Amino acid sequence: MLEVDAIEVRYGNIVALNEVTFRVDEGEIVTLIGANGAGKSTSLRSVSGLLPLSAGSIRFEGESIDRMRPEDIVRKGIAHSPEGRRVFPGLTVAENLELGATPWRKRGDTIDVDIERVYALFPRLKERHKQLAWSMSGGEQQMLAVGRALMGRPRLLLLDEPSLGLAPIIVEQLFEKIASINQLGVTILLVEQNAAMALSVATRAYLIENGRIVLADTTEKMRNHPRVREAYLGA
Repeated sequence: MLEVDAIEVRYGNIVALNEVTFRVDEGEIVTLIGANGAGKSTSLRSVSGLLPLSAGSIRFEGESIDRMRPEDIVRKGIAHSPEGRRVFPGLTVAENLELGATPWRKRGDTIDVDIERVYALFPRLKERHKQLAWSMSGGEQQMLAVGRALMGRPRLLLLDEPSLGLAPIIVEQLFEKIASINQLGVTILLVEQNAAMALSVATRAYLIENGRIVLADTTEKMRNHPRVREAYLGA
């Protein structure tokens, strides 16, 4: 489904990603794990068109997307739930969700159906549909950020640090929802500092350090790899 081939991203003279290669097959949850600043979020922003490539290529369902505008990538079926949630604080829950529907979706009459699907996945959002986003808890805002991304009916969902700043019990609940989203047919590329949680839901994993992929394997083998256990699992 998604093929990222030897991409390089630079911030001025700084190489943020160096020949990063990974793939995501349809139906999978694939995770990029690593320390803060390793290049995980940069990888997602490259896929969604927010950062230009200095080298390499990105293909989605066989089509090159590395020179497409972000809005065109969304229309192709890729949605990005960014780090830090980035909800619109002065808008209600329902208004945030409506903004998640892509322009070509707004010409139809299915937005209400999709909002109800999001509410079925996150009942708390339905309870707060008239509430301003700024007044909700961090966990509720993260639910809203994910729900907003789902409004475009993506085939591939990019999740960037969904557990950031959340209490452990909320993180567990959120990752249960991530697994449910995948079971509904959405392929997921997950960036996450909480390696234990990421490896608990993903099928395959890539370890990125200093802008390079240094390990790639099934999550079971990654959990048992000495380098991962020592540096990221506290074992």
